Amino acid sequence: MTRRIIVAILHFTLRIYFRRIEIAGREHVPEKDPAIFVLNHPNALVDPVFLLCLVPRKICFLAKAPLFRMPVLGYFVRALDSLPAYRHQDQGADVSRNRETFAAARRLLAGGATIGICPEGSSHDDTAMRPIKTGAARIALGAVSTGEVRNLKIVPAGLYYTAKTTFRSAALLYFGQPIKVTPIALDQNGEPPRESVRQLSSEIENAMRAVVLEAQHEEALSTISRAEKIFSSEYEADAEPSLASELQLRKRFVRGYTTLSEQAPERLRKLEARITRFEQQLEQAGVDPEDLSPPKSGASVLGKLLTRCAIFLLLLAPALLGILIHFPAYRLGGFLSNRLSRNEEDVVSTAKIISAMLFFPLTWLVVGVVVLKFAGWWWTLAGLILMPVTGYLAMRFLEESDKFLGGLRALAFFLVRRRFFVRLLAERRAIKAEILALGEEASLATR
Repeated sequence: MTRRIIVAILHFTLRIYFRRIEIAGREHVPEKDPAIFVLNHPNALVDPVFLLCLVPRKICFLAKAPLFRMPVLGYFVRALDSLPAYRHQDQGADVSRNRETFAAARRLLAGGATIGICPEGSSHDDTAMRPIKTGAARIALGAVSTGEVRNLKIVPAGLYYTAKTTFRSAALLYFGQPIKVTPIALDQNGEPPRESVRQLSSEIENAMRAVVLEAQHEEALSTISRAEKIFSSEYEADAEPSLASELQLRKRFVRGYTTLSEQAPERLRKLEARITRFEQQLEQAGVDPEDLSPPKSGASVLGKLLTRCAIFLLLLAPALLGILIHFPAYRLGGFLSNRLSRNEEDVVSTAKIISAMLFFPLTWLVVGVVVLKFAGWWWTLAGLILMPVTGYLAMRFLEESDKFLGGLRALAFFLVRRRFFVRLLAERRAIKAEILALGEEASLATR
């Protein structure tokens, strides 16, 4: 019961923090067979929450041992049936105790359960995956080779964040092709041989790399992100491409960027300069790339404008009340998250979510006490019910306002400076064509 409540709260929190969550490769998740999910680790405690909430089966995690000793967090880790992983980098850790953990993991798998592991060992901000640890391979080989577990699958899972530290960004959970684990002969100590462990670990690492976005340099990801933003801005809002498509597109750009940086650096430099000029022109015009689209018929624009105005007027009062109530907690949470994270981006989202789960209920409690003092129990009860609603309406109001104002600026820009607007559209198409050409040439070069 406790686990269900925790999962329900975390699921709700996840859906609030991320505006858009998508899942790809659901067909690769075994319905009944035991499974080990191996997940990349770019976003601290947020990463396992995705598996916990979105995998349609009970999942138990291997979590670093120090978490079990933390006063509040330790309670939740244990309530979620996690198993301790003892790492060399943790002070005072007795890594020999991992044998107990691996034995417990085999018992869980034998009962048909699933296990989640982040085999990189710790979260990080690197642009590429770190070499994985061997724990997943050792557990899997030990489980099937002792005969305790049958039909075991290792499922690679990749998390792709559009902006992992940004509230109301998007995230994709991508399941890859499962790896079937076959039994081997164990050594005299009942352990899988090192060579077998290395081979399976290598297979796991390759499978994980197929479902994550990697680049060798930060500059590559930055350029690719800028190019993809221009590339994808031609889509209409109601035809927004899936995050899985975006991920595959960016992976293709990474391969092309790497090839071109080696074989045609001058051409790549010219493309980057062209993207920079285009961005500067948009900035001078005060228009975002996603707002740079020619308006449809006048009646359509007017109808959308009147509809948005009516919605804004209806939401204005509760949204303003929600902003007034929640803004102090929102700002305090953001300030403390940035201070506590010490510029380590992989823990910012975790700090923000924890602070929100603490400060927002505290805000409701404080406001409820004030209302109780001046208005009585009924108004207090109504306030405790309505305050979270006003917070959600405020969030939606601000999001829609931003989209509406962006579209309005683009429309005004089109009407006042139509020729410049048309030239920008033509330049965007030219940049897109150049990106596609370079990507195609890079693909041919790597075959």
